[in-house]
Amino acid sequence: MTERTPRLSRLRRMAPESRAGRPVEARGARPRRRGAQPKVVALGGGMGLSASLAALRRITGDLTAVVTVADDGGSSGRLRDELGVLPPGDLRKALAALCGDDDWGQTWARVIQHRFQSKGDLHEHAVGNLLIVALWEQLGDHVQALDLVGKLLGAHGRVLPMSAVPLELQALVKGHDPERPEEVDIVRGQATVALTPGEVQSVHLVPHDPPAVPEAVEAVLDADWVVLGPGSWFSSVIPHLLVPDLLDALTETKARKVLSLNLAPQPGETEGFSPQRHLEVLGRHAPKLALDVVLADEAAVPDRDSLTEAAKRLGAAVELSPVARTDGSPRHDPELLAAAYDRIFRMHGRIGPWR
Repeated sequence: MTERTPRLSRLRRMAPESRAGRPVEARGARPRRRGAQPKVVALGGGMGLSASLAALRRITGDLTAVVTVADDGGSSGRLRDELGVLPPGDLRKALAALCGDDDWGQTWARVIQHRFQSKGDLHEHAVGNLLIVALWEQLGDHVQALDLVGKLLGAHGRVLPMSAVPLELQALVKGHDPERPEEVDIVRGQATVALTPGEVQSVHLVPHDPPAVPEAVEAVLDADWVVLGPGSWFSSVIPHLLVPDLLDALTETKARKVLSLNLAPQPGETEGFSPQRHLEVLGRHAPKLALDVVLADEAAVPDRDSLTEAAKRLGAAVELSPVARTDGSPRHDPELLAAAYDRIFRMHGRIGPWR
C-alpha cells in the first residue's frame, strides 16, 4: 500500500452508491448479476475512448468511462472560458458512444453530437455540450448531471470525469521551434499539445495535484478490468496517470489492466513513434503501474519482439488481434475490437463465462 491509501479510503467514503442508494440505471442496460459479466472501467478521451466504449458496451452492461477534462479547444474551450465549467466535449463523446444501436440510441447520439452552424455565438457549439453544462448549473453536481444525461440517452454504461476541476495540460517539447531543434519549450493546452511540432518529452497537469472524482476512484478499485487507450497518447491516455489518487487506485486495484494501442502514430504528438515507444513513454510517466495485457493490431506492429520486450517490462503479455476497419483508415472496428476484448477477458480473467 502507498502512503496515500488513507486518502483513497476517504475518497471511497465520499462516493455514495448514488443519491438514492444506487447508481442511476441506464435505460436499456442489462440487469446486473454478480459474476455474470465483468465490471469494466475504460479511461481516456476523445475518439479513442469512444472507439473503446462502442466495443465494450457490446460485451458488458457494467461499464464505466472515466474521461479526461483537460480539453481547451472548440466548443468545450469556449464554454470553459466563458462559464468556468469542466470541458464537456469528451464527456459528450463518451455518452454518444454508449448509446445503443436501436432507433432511440442512434437518434440521441446524433442529437447530442449535432453542431450548430451559424454566423453567431452558437456556431460550432455541440447540443450535448450545452445540455451537459445546463444540467451542471441546474443540479450543481457533475456526476448526478451526467448520470441523468445517460438515463435520457439510454446509455449502456456510466460516464464520469476524472477530476472535478478543469485541468490544463502542459508538455515539454524538444524542437518545438524548428529554428532551435535542440531546445525544450513548454507547450500549454491540450489542443496545442495534440498538434505540436517537435518531440514531446513529457506532460504534466496544472494544478499538479488535482482532486480525483471519488466515484471514479471507487469504480477503478471495484473493477474486474481496467482498459487504457486507444487515443491521443499524451493528451488523452497519460493524463489519467497524472491525477495522484486515480494513479494510486490504478496501482492498488485488484482489477486486471489492458492497454489498447493505437493503429498508427498521431501526427504531432507521437509522430514517428513505434508501438513499443508508446509503452516506454507510459512507463516513464507511471513507473509503478503494472499492466496485464497489451492489445495491438498485428498489421500495426512491425517488430513484435521489441513490443513483447517493452510489454514485459510493464508486466504484460501481448495480444495481437485484427481490430482495424477494413477500409484502410487507422480506426478501430467496434465489432472486431469487442471480440478482442471479450477474448482477453476470458483468457486472462477469472475462470468461467462472463455472460
